[in-house]
Amino acid sequence: MSIRPLNGQVLSPSGRRAALRAGAAALIGLSGACATGRTVAGPPAATATPATTTPASSPRAGRPPAAPAGPAPAPRRFAGQPVEIGHGPRDRPAVSLTFHGNGDPAIARSVLAEAERAGARVTVLAIGAWLDDHPDMARRVLDGGHELGNHTQNHVAINSLSEEEARAEITACAGRLKRLTGSIGTWFRPSQTQNASPLVRTLAQQAGYPHVLSYDVDSLDFTSPGAAAVIRTVTGTIQGGSVVSLHFGYADTVDAMPPLLEELARRKLRAVTTTELLTP
Repeated sequence: MSIRPLNGQVLSPSGRRAALRAGAAALIGLSGACATGRTVAGPPAATATPATTTPASSPRAGRPPAAPAGPAPAPRRFAGQPVEIGHGPRDRPAVSLTFHGNGDPAIARSVLAEAERAGARVTVLAIGAWLDDHPDMARRVLDGGHELGNHTQNHVAINSLSEEEARAEITACAGRLKRLTGSIGTWFRPSQTQNASPLVRTLAQQAGYPHVLSYDVDSLDFTSPGAAAVIRTVTGTIQGGSVVSLHFGYADTVDAMPPLLEELARRKLRAVTTTELLTP
């Protein structure tokens, strides 16, 4: 007896057995890929109804519910705080982990997932060119309950630029954020420097940022010293109110996140956004 499949081709019994063996092998390969995280190409499955895809902003295990896809929060002025803020109140049992938004988006997603798994919220200062290449990351940050800010358009040494060039670096990234989220971002952090020059502080205020965000703890994760070194550097100097400088683009940072967050919890320090850190 011959078998006529959907494509109209007639298969002999031996051909039918070969096809069944090939299909079984494809299914075994696919289940192995799910277990290891690899992707294995296989023949498309015939379904009676269209497949349903999961939007990038949908909640996943370990993530908080997605935030409404409306405009992101705008910058705000904090009474009693200087133009450049390096840390929050020392008597508050909270810290702010701030990340420079750049590098492989897969690493960025891993860092965010580790933070969310521990119930932490972070502040991401994104480079505009990075958002141009990976625009979905803006909504991914916000959907995780984190906040998003401006780290210049091209991550150049902004304090060394002319007034016109520095202004363009700030406003170009602000424009990217506005286009993607409806807001210029909650914070501005100057690039390639811990502290902004007086000119850059003025230009940031003119662009709509009441404050420039600095930090008092530098993780040095961008030197790729290993996860253990990152943890030692941060925990050796962190205290209530600290603002920590970290980066998305390094695997050491991903590895350091779970033990770092565990140590913060042991010290009864909550990891919150910078806005939450400064809000009475």
